[in-house]
Amino acid sequence: MAQIIVRDLEDDVKARLKRRAVQHKRSMEEEIRHILRNAVKEQNQPVVKLGSRIAGRFARTGLTTELPELRGQSPRSAHSTNDHP
Repeated sequence: MAQIIVRDLEDDVKARLKRRAVQHKRSMEEEIRHILRNAVKEQNQPVVKLGSRIAGRFARTGLTTELPELRGQSPRSAHSTNDHP
């Protein structure tokens, strides 16, 4: 198991960690391990692409059209330069 030393931690941060540990009935060391595990776990969540997020948001309204994910494409204006007068 690895060990980490955190230097220059503000006193108020340490105090808040201690209070949080007491609330969760853990040692301060175990509370910090819990916080770190959860912080890393959140990073491993897959990123939902824009098309999937839009489809999910409008699913209850009856949207059945597939929305492309636009992988690897550069953003572009809704109006092409040829559409302007």
